[in-house]
Order: sequence, then structure tokens, then C-alpha cells
Amino acid sequence: MAPIAFVCAMPMELKPLVKRLGLRRTGVGHEGTLDGRDVVAIVTGMGTRLAAEGMERLLGAVTPAHVVVVGITGAVEDETPIGAVVLPERVIDGASGREHHHELLGPGDTHGAMWTTDRITTAEELPALREQGVVSLDMETAAIALACEQRDVPWTVFRAISDRATDGSVDEELFRLSDQDGTPNPRAVARYVLRHPGRLPGMIRMGKGAKLATERAAEAAIAAVRAGTAG
Repeated sequence: MAPIAFVCAMPMELKPLVKRLGLRRTGVGHEGTLDGRDVVAIVTGMGTRLAAEGMERLLGAVTPAHVVVVGITGAVEDETPIGAVVLPERVIDGASGREHHHELLGPGDTHGAMWTTDRITTAEELPALREQGVVSLDMETAAIALACEQRDVPWTVFRAISDRATDGSVDEELFRLSDQDGTPNPRAVARYVLRHPGRLPGMIRMGKGAKLATERAAEAAIAAVRAGTAG
């Protein structure tokens, strides 16, 4: 039976899956089982280009029965709590305008759109996005969706809110504290804290929010796979 494939952009998004499922590192990424069903999990790196390249590697090695995107996403308003799982009705590629629709595993109601962009979205851009029904922002899902659709592989996205674009907490300088593979750059972090010591409490809050979001997304994805593949 073909495996279920979990796809993450960053190692921190993969970590809860590895812990909960006991995944082991292999040539493809990480592999293991979920209730007796084979699973594989990969980290692509951040952004649409690395997401597309990561999917090419994955789909060149295996043909999954279903691809499950797992990770964090940013809210476009202030009401959705940190850690809330987002199940969008559609995913929009901000560069091309192409829309993608996923296939849910297990129960759940979809709502709104997830906007995939390689740029940091400013507060001034948010009202226009909300008018289009956008509820959250990410940097990879549309590219993953396109790769799946080109191979006729069904896909689902489970992302949880880690921060809010409304508060301006994530800007270009903060974003560059991580390398493109999604791992923190310690030297860049140290320089940033020296330049902006007053922002340290906010960074700590963001770190806690991201950790909670990765855990909630992983929990939702695992539960959905269990429900969707039962029997």
C-alpha cells in the first residue's frame, strides 16, 4: 500500500511528527508507520522554490497515497487564537493567482483561503486579502499543491496559527534570522538581539506560539490520517 507523505517546510514543523510517530531518518527523509500504515515525512525548506524542489525529490522517490502538508501559518486578523488549526477551502498562489482545492482526510469544515507568498505581507496589504476571503498566510502550500495536482496525488493542508500579520511582529529582518532550510541562524539571532534588545520578549512569545502551532498542526494531521484511512 502506498504511504502517506507528511510535508513540512521547516525542521521545527517536522519535530512533533517524529516524536509522536517515532519516525526514523532514511534516504527519503523520515519514515515510520501510523497505525500500521507506512508514512514518510520530509522537510522542503522555506518558500515556493524549495517547496517545489522538495516535492520533486519526494515524488521521484515514492508515489504517496496522500500528501499532508503540516506546519504553521500567520493569521490576517486578531480574532483567531494562536494554535488554532486552519482548514482552508482553497489555497491561492499569490504570484500567479492560481487556486488549489484540497481533499480533507477525516471530518472537518473548510473555511476561507490560505495565501501563499514568498514576500513578507505588510499590514497595509491585509484588507485587500481579507476581501478575497484570505484567513491565513504561508510560503509553501500552493507550490506543494501544484506538484501534487500535476501527478494526480491527493493532498490536504493542516496548518496552525503561530503569529498575526496584523501586529507587524514578522518583518524582513526577523524573517532572515532563519536560513532557507528553516533552521535558525545563531549568529544572525545574536546580532538581532544586540541591535533590538527590547524585542526579545516578543521573540520569546513568538517562539512559544510557533511551538504550540507545530504541535497542534501535527496532532490534527495525525488524527485526520487515522480517521481518513480507518478501515
